[in-house]
Amino acid sequence: MRVLQIMAGNKNGGAELYSTDVMLSLHETGLNQRIVLRPTAPRFAELTAAGLVMAPEVLRSRPQLLQSFRLRRLIQDYKPDIIHCWMRRAVSLVRPGAAPAIIGWYGDYEEQQKHFSACSHFIGVTQDLVRHACASGAKPGTAFYVPTFPSVEDTPPIDRADLGTPKTKKVLLILSRLHKVKGIDTALYALAQLPDCHLWIAGDGPEAASLKALAKELRVADRAQFLGWRTDRGALLRAADVCLLPSRYEPFGTVILDAWSTATPLIACESDGPKATIHNGENGMLVPADNAPALAEAVRAVLDNPELRNRIAQTGHRVYLSHFTRTAVTRKMLETYETILAQTKRS
Repeated sequence: MRVLQIMAGNKNGGAELYSTDVMLSLHETGLNQRIVLRPTAPRFAELTAAGLVMAPEVLRSRPQLLQSFRLRRLIQDYKPDIIHCWMRRAVSLVRPGAAPAIIGWYGDYEEQQKHFSACSHFIGVTQDLVRHACASGAKPGTAFYVPTFPSVEDTPPIDRADLGTPKTKKVLLILSRLHKVKGIDTALYALAQLPDCHLWIAGDGPEAASLKALAKELRVADRAQFLGWRTDRGALLRAADVCLLPSRYEPFGTVILDAWSTATPLIACESDGPKATIHNGENGMLVPADNAPALAEAVRAVLDNPELRNRIAQTGHRVYLSHFTRTAVTRKMLETYETILAQTKRS
């Protein structure tokens, strides 16, 4: 089986991180792959060093018409059985019928069939996104569920002193792009009601300046620490008392799995992904979005109730071990590829 993977993004983000993690995991199984990734992408060098066969020339420069031409040449030479397009930008470069199977990846409810007109098959990261793909026009039997897995390194907790955080303070952690939909402003308002807590915000994005200004306005700038984009998610999670996912909009939220994998108590706002994944009080806590008092109250409940804190942490960890490990998800992706390829041979 030959699989051509296309990720046309050029930033640090959840889809970019997960797609490249999948490529690395599939490489370890011995799958024959070619990778189309921007040479300026954050993990290009890492994939190259791992021995994946890269095609940097395809996306080296614009215009899109030239990129599509280079891609057609690559497809002619490589003759993939499957082209896996990670998000709509990748699909826009591919002609219908360019391979026996062309997969479009549904990681968001904003995606519609009109964005995937070249695709014959679809993968959704939740069961509800598979339903969404079918409702927006995917033919019966062409949409498959393959979840994400966390990309958390197995390292000890970071020393809080290294980040200037007193050991006597409780640590709340957000792993997120700094974007309005992520609800980080709600967490800052909640922090103002939690004087014994520090908030670590690991990520970058367009709202960085406005969020730092809000922290000053709320007089929590000394307790809200903007860490920038980090690659030590595991070390941060293991050092934190609670992981927060305050998103106003979240189709899934791989941060859920990040927290579960390290048995870190998780509190999330009730956007689509968390509502479908978290059972309140069992494997995490759910609060209404845009409600700082409710978020602060949930944090207080978790910090002050050891039984609750241990239950949501350990139950989440068991769910992770059962369904969302790297090994389990990689196996499911391979099985899905095989099923799709078998469909193309029967048609």
